[in-house]
Amino acid sequence: MSASTTPGQTPYYYVPGPSQHPVMMAFGLLLVIFGAGQWVNHHAWGAYVTLAGLVVWAVVLYRWFKDSIHESESGLYSERIDVSYRWSMAWFIFSEVMFFAAFFGALYWARVFALPMLGNLDHQLLWPDFRAVWPSDAVGMTASPAGTVEPFKTIGPFWLPTINTALLLTSGITLTIAHHALLANERSKTIFWMWCTVLLGAIFLVVQGYEYAHAYQDLNLKLSSGIFGSTFFMLTGFHGFHVFVGMLMLLFITLRLMKGHFTPKRHFGFEGAAWYWHFVDVVWLGLYVMVYWL
Repeated sequence: MSASTTPGQTPYYYVPGPSQHPVMMAFGLLLVIFGAGQWVNHHAWGAYVTLAGLVVWAVVLYRWFKDSIHESESGLYSERIDVSYRWSMAWFIFSEVMFFAAFFGALYWARVFALPMLGNLDHQLLWPDFRAVWPSDAVGMTASPAGTVEPFKTIGPFWLPTINTALLLTSGITLTIAHHALLANERSKTIFWMWCTVLLGAIFLVVQGYEYAHAYQDLNLKLSSGIFGSTFFMLTGFHGFHVFVGMLMLLFITLRLMKGHFTPKRHFGFEGAAWYWHFVDVVWLGLYVMVYWL
């Protein structure tokens, strides 16, 4: 049940009533995961299931955001709710840190431990043609004497990854300028720099899409290209998805700013999206160094 609230008075801690949003969101994500799993295993119908899941996800997200915004603008959120949102966002970002740590750890372990072990004397007796060389150290090296992995080329830091690095770092600057403008109650300036941030995020995704097309068509670098291909696309692909989600957050915040939401003293919706975007920036810097340079 919703918390009882005296008209015109903010409750100590607002508790919303039962909602269908969580279960519908879970259903949409189930469709996405199931469809994507079938899609990568060459079942064409998996693409349609994935698309259906994304549509469900987008509709539920819109409705959920709309309800939360209505609650906030109706004065139902007290300082206790603000503290809860801050802790929730902090723990959410921490879970994302652990998520990426798993993939970075897989990349590190494969390169530093698994590859040298497979190239030692014992394994040389089983695979005499195997060369324990990481693909980025020897262009075209697949380390697959059985021919299960087709020859491919790796992507270096120049120029697409470096361009994307510049785009994300610039977006972090424009977002910070927007935040300071909001604190100074300069709404038009805040909106301008927020639109710049959203645009930079969109350009990042376009550049990454072009990079993927180049990898598949010109370099023969695919998800099936051994441990290098799998870790490359898992890290860059999931990061690209996080950029997309962060860009949506910033877009919704910008639209809310245009409707007059947020004040210099109460704007955690803005801050939460900014935290997430800066996290995405930091992850990319680690990815840029470990994947493209090393």
